[in-house]
Amino acid sequence: MNRRADVYLYDDLAGYLVETDEGYQFQYDQRFLQQPRAEPVSLTLPLTEQPYQSTILFPFFDGLIPEGWLLDIAEQNWKIRRRDRFGLLLACCRDCIGAVSIVPKPLP
Repeated sequence: MNRRADVYLYDDLAGYLVETDEGYQFQYDQRFLQQPRAEPVSLTLPLTEQPYQSTILFPFFDGLIPEGWLLDIAEQNWKIRRRDRFGLLLACCRDCIGAVSIVPKPLP
């Protein structure tokens, strides 16, 4: 199952995170890259026009997922398996602490 999310930095659409058959892809939005105040969502994902590819969920995005009792609540309420890291990211990280937000989007 391929899933997609828009990644916001503050209130700006910064890029797109997609789950693929091979793993994951993150790509910055072209309009975001052209902004004079553009900054990376993470130091591990520097600004570039090239998409990032990974066989595992990028550690930065995985680190946004809650842990401990909050993760237990998310698993129970949304019936998401702990191993479904992308599903947890989509369910729990729309309003994260910090500058980055993950907004689930249906694939076209």
